[in-house]
Amino acid sequence: MSVIVNGITKESLQMQTCTRCVQDSTVPGIRFNAKGECNFCELHDKMELLFPNGEKGKQYLEKTFARVREEGKGKKYDCIVGMSGGRDSTILLWKVVKEWKLRPLAVHFNDGFDNPVAGENMINAVNKLGVELRTITSDWREAKDLKITFLKASTPDLNLGTDIGIASSLYQAAYVENVKTILIGQSFRTEGVKPLSWSFFDGDYLRNVQNQLGTVKLRPWKPEDPGFNLGMKELAYYTIVKGIKTITPMYSSDYIREEAEKIIVPELGWVYPGAHYFDDLYHSLIKYVHRVKFNIDMNMNSDSALVRSGQLNRDIALARAHGVYQIESDRIIDLCLKRLGLKREEFDEMMKLSPKTFRDYSTSYSLMRLFKYPIWLASRLNLVPKVVYDKYFNCGA
Repeated sequence: MSVIVNGITKESLQMQTCTRCVQDSTVPGIRFNAKGECNFCELHDKMELLFPNGEKGKQYLEKTFARVREEGKGKKYDCIVGMSGGRDSTILLWKVVKEWKLRPLAVHFNDGFDNPVAGENMINAVNKLGVELRTITSDWREAKDLKITFLKASTPDLNLGTDIGIASSLYQAAYVENVKTILIGQSFRTEGVKPLSWSFFDGDYLRNVQNQLGTVKLRPWKPEDPGFNLGMKELAYYTIVKGIKTITPMYSSDYIREEAEKIIVPELGWVYPGAHYFDDLYHSLIKYVHRVKFNIDMNMNSDSALVRSGQLNRDIALARAHGVYQIESDRIIDLCLKRLGLKREEFDEMMKLSPKTFRDYSTSYSLMRLFKYPIWLASRLNLVPKVVYDKYFNCGA
C-alpha cells in the first residue's frame, strides 16, 4: 500500500523535490516557487527573521530569563523543564542550569513506552545538575486504549495521546507549583514544522475520537490532575487565567546538535538512545505505520530543517529520504503490540483500514480558525509555543 494522507497514490503523483531542502510532493500542502524552493523553506526564512539567534537571540533570552527569575522569587522553582532523556531536552536542562542560572523542576511524562536508555539519561542528568525530577505516570488503561483508538481511527496522529499527556503534565506541574514558565527544547532549525495533517495537536479532537472509537472513558479534567484532557478550554484556563507561558529557548539559541553532544556526553553521561525521538519505544511502530500505510517520512521533515540550518549535507538527506528508518525493529514493534494486548493479525487488519486525517473527525479546527488573530497574539506572548500559529495556519494541508 503506497497511499499518502490525501488519498493520492505515490505512483500517480507529479513528483518534485525542493531544490534547497529535501521535502517533496508527498508532503501535503507543499508548493514550489519559481526557483523550485518549497513553502516550508519560505516559512523557515520567515521564522529566522522573527526569531533570530546570535547576539539578538542572546539579548532576548537574557531579558526573558530576568523576568522568569523575578516571577520565581520566593518559590522553590522558577520554571518547569520538559524532559524525555533525548538530546534536545537534555541539553536544554544543562543550559537552564549552567548558562541561564535558573531553578527548574524537570518533569517527565511516562505512558509505559519509555526507552530504558533515555530513562538512565534523565536520572544521570538531574543527579549531576542537582535538579529534582518529577515523573508523572499516566493511567495505563487510558494510555493503552488511546493508542489502540488511534490505530482504529486510521490517521497519522498515532502519538497524540502521548503528546497531549506530555503537555498536560507540564501544565499540571506549573499549576501545582505556582510556576509561570514552561521551557521546552523544540527548535524549528532542527525539527522543522510538521504538516498539519501529519501531526494535528488538539485535545478536543483526542476526546472526540476516544468517545467515538475507544473502550475506556477518560477521567474528567482537574487542573491539578488533567490526565489526557487539554482542549481549548483547559488550555485557556492554564494560559489566560493562570498566566502560564511556554517558551522555546532553542529558537533564540545557537543550537547545533553535534556540538550539544560534546557537552552532555562527558558532563552528564548521556547515551544516544538509538535515534531522534527514540526516547519513546512506540516510535518504532509509528515509523512503520507512517511509511507503509501513509507514505509519510517524518524524518525527511526534520532532515530538511537540518539542511536549511547547515547542520546536514543535502545529499545525505536525499539518500535516506523514504527509506526504512533504523528504529523500525520487528522486535520492538512486537513488544509494543504485546504491551497493547494486540495480536499481530489484529494490527495487520488495522493497517488495511482506509487512511484518514483529522478532518474526518470532529475537532476544534474551525474554532481555531475563528480565533486566528488571538492565537497569533498568544504565540507571540509565549502563552502557547511560538510555532503554534504557523503550524495551524501557514504549514501545509
